Amino acid sequence: MAGMNLVGPEADALDLGAVFRALADEHRRSVMTELAADRSDSERGCNSFNLPISKQTQTHHFRVLREAGLIDEIDYGNRKGIRLRRTDIEKRFPGLLTLLGAESPGGTAPR
Repeated sequence: MAGMNLVGPEADALDLGAVFRALADEHRRSVMTELAADRSDSERGCNSFNLPISKQTQTHHFRVLREAGLIDEIDYGNRKGIRLRRTDIEKRFPGLLTLLGAESPGGTAPR
């Protein structure tokens, strides 16, 4: 079943302030850390992330990431898929995903 792509900003319109605000939250940053570390860039379900928060709060966090232009959301009606916008992020902010990929699961970069 084909899903409807929920669209974020175009690659050239990604705003560094919006990206930093999205990444300031530990749960959103942990999602981005997982996505950045997975070089396959395959679509994942919202429930595939081990987030200790309610479904409503997860929905909010994924919306913030989408509106910042970091992920695409695909709405299948009864579920949503998440995909990292790696190409757009690397084009606009080179090295950002490398930094996120190097961050440990605990939320801090290795020393």
